[in-house]
Amino acid sequence: MTSQRRRVLIPGPKDGPGQRPAEGSGPASPGALETCDCPELDPADWDGIESDWSDITFVATTVNAVAGVPVGFESARQALFDRAAALGATVPESPMLLIGEGRFRRPLLLEVEDVPDGARDVVRPGGVAYTRLVHAPWGELARAAKQLRAEAEQRYGRQPANLYAWYLTCRMCSRERNFETLLVAHYPA
Repeated sequence: MTSQRRRVLIPGPKDGPGQRPAEGSGPASPGALETCDCPELDPADWDGIESDWSDITFVATTVNAVAGVPVGFESARQALFDRAAALGATVPESPMLLIGEGRFRRPLLLEVEDVPDGARDVVRPGGVAYTRLVHAPWGELARAAKQLRAEAEQRYGRQPANLYAWYLTCRMCSRERNFETLLVAHYPA
């Protein structure tokens, strides 16, 4: 099930965290808002929804983690976009960027389309995914993931094969949007 994704307007500079905006790059007027690229999902389309993943494709890599905390996330993310371009794949607008579980290495998946068959680093997970749209401020994500795992197990009668998180906010909008995150319980076919 797909949904219309919208951009969220937030106040502040666009030039990056901790940087001063370039001259002329600020709002056109003092009350004007700038945009951030974070997707906003409609809860009716994503929260408590089962999705068919038979046609979903991802480019995959792994990211190192220290005690479960990803290290080098941004460079791994950029490498996925570069790999997708090298494959000639299309990256949809606001693609899913899912990070999986792991204490020392965590899978990182970027949603793509039109990937040639047999391409390396491509995952076609199939099956179904059960999703929950949650607010997970610092320290709450593990609790939310545990709740999703229990809910999915009750619903499907078995543990999900994988749990993924899609962080829907950036440094600029996380607090305003209360660290909105999509959690995904995946059941392969």
